[in-house]
Amino acid sequence: MATDNRINFWRRNTKVPGSVQPVYGAQHPPLDPRLRRTYPKDTKPKFNNVKSKKACSFHEFACSTNDAWDIDDEEDENFCGTPFSASFTPSGQDFTSAHNQQLRHQTGETEHVLPHILTPPRDEGHNSLRDDGSECERVNGKFVKSSSDADLNTTSVRSSLQKQQSLPVRPIIPLVARISDQNASGAPPMTVREKSRLDKFKQLLASPNTDLEELRKHSWSGIPREVRPITWRLLSGYLPANKERRELVLKRKREEYFGFIEQYYHSRTDEHYKDTYRQIHIDIPRTNPLIPLFQQPAVQEVFERILFIWAIRHPASGYVQGINDLVTPFFVVFLSEFVTEDVENFDVAALPLETQRNIEADSFWCMSKLLDGIQDNYTFAQPGIQNKVKALEELVSRIDVDIHNHFKKYEVEYLQFAFRWMNNLLMRELPLRCTIRLWDTYQAEAEGFSHFHLYVCAAFLIEWRKEILCMADFQSLLMLLQNLPTIHWGNEEVGLLLAEAYRLKYMFADAPNHYKR
Repeated sequence: MATDNRINFWRRNTKVPGSVQPVYGAQHPPLDPRLRRTYPKDTKPKFNNVKSKKACSFHEFACSTNDAWDIDDEEDENFCGTPFSASFTPSGQDFTSAHNQQLRHQTGETEHVLPHILTPPRDEGHNSLRDDGSECERVNGKFVKSSSDADLNTTSVRSSLQKQQSLPVRPIIPLVARISDQNASGAPPMTVREKSRLDKFKQLLASPNTDLEELRKHSWSGIPREVRPITWRLLSGYLPANKERRELVLKRKREEYFGFIEQYYHSRTDEHYKDTYRQIHIDIPRTNPLIPLFQQPAVQEVFERILFIWAIRHPASGYVQGINDLVTPFFVVFLSEFVTEDVENFDVAALPLETQRNIEADSFWCMSKLLDGIQDNYTFAQPGIQNKVKALEELVSRIDVDIHNHFKKYEVEYLQFAFRWMNNLLMRELPLRCTIRLWDTYQAEAEGFSHFHLYVCAAFLIEWRKEILCMADFQSLLMLLQNLPTIHWGNEEVGLLLAEAYRLKYMFADAPNHYKR
């Protein structure tokens, strides 16, 4: 009966979800239920001239649905046609205008004013920035954009703010184009507990032989920003625990990487490798398109070299779409070691050449260490991802049978939404600042990226239990699962997610009668 109703639904509805515009995750940008897209009557933009065709089966629906990977080359060329300038003015009107034009291009909107949303008070301070990353000014006790944009406030925006007047006026949590975490520059002085944690990290790192087990134990609940670069290098296995050997190892590994560049990079135009390089070249501008840092030509060239060298040194998998996302957390963390201002607007070309080279080499080696543990995710037919998605289905069927039966009722397959969760390690579902905090724990956890990630995905799915059970058709469920509203997430939400994932792992990982690993 459910099948008949579903077939009739597709016959009655000519609009197929995904055929209008690509479906993005949290970074590109997420779908916030409070941010509604409105078009004047009869003025909805047309994204293609292809005559819509009724979809009478899931097969036809799947064939006509565009995911984040299926962006047309024409769209990609249009995107690349308006790159950001190599020199950035973080608070300037020109940059704000260019950023707004790019945001409209990504979302397909003609006009869209984002409401100012205040968050409840938190233990830790946050920078006063809007969700598009621009600076805010206080006007009559309210946060608004730069003075040139103050006229854009509508009645609905004022109404939204008035409803929140009962809350203390606190800085808005960093949003989608905001990389910095709560310990970034501009935050209030550290608490006694934070200072004590930082001192403990410094003490561990300063010892002649760092106790890696102790370092992992302290890193599980988050790594202070000041010591995150050196801690990531140690936990990833890139640096040795012996302090005296670190400088020598760094020098040797960096020279080795640039030896690969001299030996292989010129071959990117060869017949054998040109398709690989072309795909990398296409994917790079899609990497965090709302963050100006990643639209700089110098940064995109770094990413192209890293991905191309990794691909030709790993012929079993080669380059697979999604690997480009895995470079960004390492690059941002290692860049923050040399930048005290906002990383997302920093002009990388202003750094000394030697510093740029060191950041590039360290990002390559740490990404390589990560991929060594999950390479079966990217080999032919991606068996690692297939197995993990099946394991996720088995786990959810035991921890929340209502969600599992709801998916079965509306014929939603786990592979349709969880493939991207495994392929990109939830990077398309979470803002980058949350990914960095998540990776603190992944690197501290044994088999964090290959095994613990499964329980994080299960906890992440259960987090949206109420919203999922409210959806009463296939289309609504899939659109929700591909656009989960995590735009306002920060360290607190990630910490709760990780705690629930740890509970699930503790209950099920070693319980073969309930869940087979």
